[in-house]
Amino acid sequence: MIDTIEKEDNLISEEEAAQYDRQIRLWGLDAQKRLRGSRVLLVGLRGLGAEVAKNLILAGVKGLTLLDHEQVTQESRYAQFLIPVDADGQNQAQASLERAQLLNPMVEVKADTDAVESKPDDFFFQFDAVCLTRCSKDLMVRVDQLCASRNIKVFCGDVYGYHGYMFSDLGQEHHYVEEKPKVVKGSNKANDGPEAKKLKVDPNETTMVKKTVSFCSLKAALEVDWTNEKAKNNLKRIPVDYFLLQVLLKFRTDKGRDPQPDSFAEDSQLLLQIRNDVLETMGLSSELLPNTFVSYCFSEMAPVCAVVGGVLGQEIVKALSQRDAPHRNFFFFDGLKGSGVVDYFGSK
Repeated sequence: MIDTIEKEDNLISEEEAAQYDRQIRLWGLDAQKRLRGSRVLLVGLRGLGAEVAKNLILAGVKGLTLLDHEQVTQESRYAQFLIPVDADGQNQAQASLERAQLLNPMVEVKADTDAVESKPDDFFFQFDAVCLTRCSKDLMVRVDQLCASRNIKVFCGDVYGYHGYMFSDLGQEHHYVEEKPKVVKGSNKANDGPEAKKLKVDPNETTMVKKTVSFCSLKAALEVDWTNEKAKNNLKRIPVDYFLLQVLLKFRTDKGRDPQPDSFAEDSQLLLQIRNDVLETMGLSSELLPNTFVSYCFSEMAPVCAVVGGVLGQEIVKALSQRDAPHRNFFFFDGLKGSGVVDYFGSK
């Protein structure tokens, strides 16, 4: 069911009304109040993480915790806009805090310098949504399973060179409302023809329609059985980025890092070998992912971070405000083509 707004939360201050005027007009006061009552955990403060943080803070969540244990380097400083130029050697979350808070003083922004792997299970239960970037597959699966038991919404995302993705798990039953044109009855007069009596859409009036949608776990989405006939028949329409993601997650698991430009030759060969192994394990041909992919998946491209971060931030806002249909369940962006696609993987 759509979350109700408590009576004591019915009032909004003049300052908030002025700050959020445009978005209140866009998605309504109740949606803004749900957003205002939500706390979000964001893991990873590189290029994509900074974009997501900016979007959530400007949207007006109640609180945002920035969690990152890594230190600022020249590369990470170039990758995002929240870290000052003189912050080399500092913690990335702490270095991003001041500029993040300045974006919207009405949002409680905190920095956590611990490693996400060290956090106990109950740490995640204090949030309404968790967004994971730059995390291993095992960690993302673990957090997704933990949060599912408490109906906490989970989002994952990463940018690899010209490619980026986001995944969402909003639970078995995610309720939301959607604005639709109002359907009005036609004339009932006896002398009117049959066309006049048909239902018509009035473009000048809208109505709010309640809907429910179901999501599957990240584990199920990444472990599709490609040996059955139905899955094989759909291979031609599957975005190649899905298989690229599997390869890059395996690289991160094996090496404990992402492909690095300063070890391009070595990492390129390893990526090709992992591609062969991963697709063979799936029962698929390595030709699904051409060799040229290795030239376009190194580092974080700022424009790709902006696009994927915009979509990821939008999906978190939609989920928390329970307004409009969510992407279900993957979004893939290909910067070489300049286009993105939404597709569903996993159990229906």
